[in-house]
Amino acid sequence: MTITASLVKDLRERTGAGMMECKKALAEVNGDIDKAIDHLRKQGVLRAASKAGREVRQGVVHSYIHPGDQLGVLIEVNCETDFVARTDEFREFVRMMAMQIAATNAQAVRREDVDPALVAKEREVLLEQSRASGKPEAILQKMVEGRLDKFYEDIVLLEQPFIKDPDRKVKDLLDQMIAKIGENIVIRRFIKFRIGEN
Repeated sequence: MTITASLVKDLRERTGAGMMECKKALAEVNGDIDKAIDHLRKQGVLRAASKAGREVRQGVVHSYIHPGDQLGVLIEVNCETDFVARTDEFREFVRMMAMQIAATNAQAVRREDVDPALVAKEREVLLEQSRASGKPEAILQKMVEGRLDKFYEDIVLLEQPFIKDPDRKVKDLLDQMIAKIGENIVIRRFIKFRIGEN
């Protein structure tokens, strides 16, 4: 199949990947755009994984105040160099992460950051709900684990569907950004303020 410029352009717009990467991905999967997106994601994940151990000492602290001044987010995102931290692309990524946090129930960056007491309490509630189904104990544990994954998807930033493209997780967006910029990027921490909440 011939890879047309319009097909490459469409893939670039949908993924944010470079022109040559898009062209190679399309050639690899015979012009199937959905398979090309998967191919690029896999490449991005591999590139991101190779940079994961690199130290991040630069970055930005960004504040986002939602219209109406009732909700605000303060977020720290780190990268390897000051040069990248000052780029518009990096700052836009940080702004999007702050908006994601403002729009969702994000409470932690990663699963490991979730309070173990909260997880234990949720597991207990889910187990009680599952027992009402009358299924055997072995199946109950699988049901609880599946529901716990949904719980994490709700409160863990990296596991949430991205607000502007629910087919992608925030982790996919982060991996794509790492692959594109060529530096390790870490969402270090955030805090959300809402009027009247502790």
